[in-house]
Amino acid sequence: MYAIIDIETTGLSPSAERIIEIAIYIHDGEKIVKEYTSLINPERRISPHITQITGITNEMVSNAPKFWEIAKDIVILTEGKSFVAHNATFDFNFIRNEFKSLGYDYKRNRLCTVKLSRKILPGLKSYSLGKLCDNLNIKIDGRHRAAGDALATVKLFEHLLKTDPTLGMLNSSKFYHIDASVIKNLPEEPGVYYFHDHNGEVVYIGKSKNLRNRVFSHFSNEKSDRTLKMIDEIHHISYELTGSELIALLLESDEIKTQKPKFNRRQRRTAGHYGIYAYTDEHGYICFKADDIKREIPIASFNSAKEARERLYVLSEKYQLCQKLCGLYETTGACFYYQLKHCKGACIHEESPANYNLRTQALLDELSYNWDNFFIIDTGRDENEKSIVKIENGKYIGFGYIDSEFIGNDIQNLSDVIKIYPDNRDVQQIIRSYLKQHSVEMLIKF
Repeated sequence: MYAIIDIETTGLSPSAERIIEIAIYIHDGEKIVKEYTSLINPERRISPHITQITGITNEMVSNAPKFWEIAKDIVILTEGKSFVAHNATFDFNFIRNEFKSLGYDYKRNRLCTVKLSRKILPGLKSYSLGKLCDNLNIKIDGRHRAAGDALATVKLFEHLLKTDPTLGMLNSSKFYHIDASVIKNLPEEPGVYYFHDHNGEVVYIGKSKNLRNRVFSHFSNEKSDRTLKMIDEIHHISYELTGSELIALLLESDEIKTQKPKFNRRQRRTAGHYGIYAYTDEHGYICFKADDIKREIPIASFNSAKEARERLYVLSEKYQLCQKLCGLYETTGACFYYQLKHCKGACIHEESPANYNLRTQALLDELSYNWDNFFIIDTGRDENEKSIVKIENGKYIGFGYIDSEFIGNDIQNLSDVIKIYPDNRDVQQIIRSYLKQHSVEMLIKF
């Protein structure tokens, strides 16, 4: 299922401008099955320039719903569907930014009809919506209005589907020098992947919790000339399963330093400049905030404010915490997650501090690791195996794998399977950050 979308906005910057109109057509691959259109009050003035382009005036939006009033409709309508738009990055970033202001992390798989048209209809002088529709004899009723442009995108998408029925699927044949079956058959498991050129040389190394999805994202994300150049050099893909995401991070770091692939930027993992802090408010609720690191020691550190806030989103969902009390949503009333019934109402004092703080304390306990000698035990490459990382005297020793039945208090058994790897600041930061931001199966002190 596809959600084919177009928006009109007060300008071009998602961080500075607002949406003034949205149209969504739900498509099942053959026909439109549902449609939704609405003007939106941007809570700011629409410039004469935008009015001239779109025909949308300040008077037209004065009584229109604000974005937060229709946000739940958009979540429900697009859930489980591919987000399709002409220049999808523009539309998606605007919509996602509107949701961020509500404390909600909006995520959808995307398909861009500009990029798809370039692959399926090569050689055209222009891939703007207007020019493509002219070339394909698609009539646009209501140019530069959300419904008109979205409906034109529907007709364009249907044309592309007829030309290539495998459009947007992992078994599509249009992946440069790589047969699509290679990507389709990659495992959806944690590991490290290697891109090789026509001579077999490794040109890029990466890691992922889901190898297939991550590799596919490289071929569907053509944001820069550098990305396109790298994709065009890939003739072979290999990988190594790690079972654990932490092992994938450690192996990736070592492999990049050892092999020095041409398309890997130098790793510059440094101590975080932003942190997650905890405090208790006047009502007794334990609250969190992402802020730059000054004198206070944070409970977790990050390289950017964006990383810190995104981690808070994940943690708030895991422990069913309130977006408002996590510093992710500013309002005098209930948070947006309360409307979706994901928040139990601490933001409006419906849930008691005692009950709420049980979950916040669990989060604090998860982030509090500070030992010198221990093994990290986590998932292995199959159900009968566990991965092991060894830290001794605060130094990273290496990692290995062991049969699950041999996990116990025999330190020598655990040490025997460890393969030695170099210790450095990067891996130290990887381990510290991972333990503060993720759960592992077991920690064994010695």
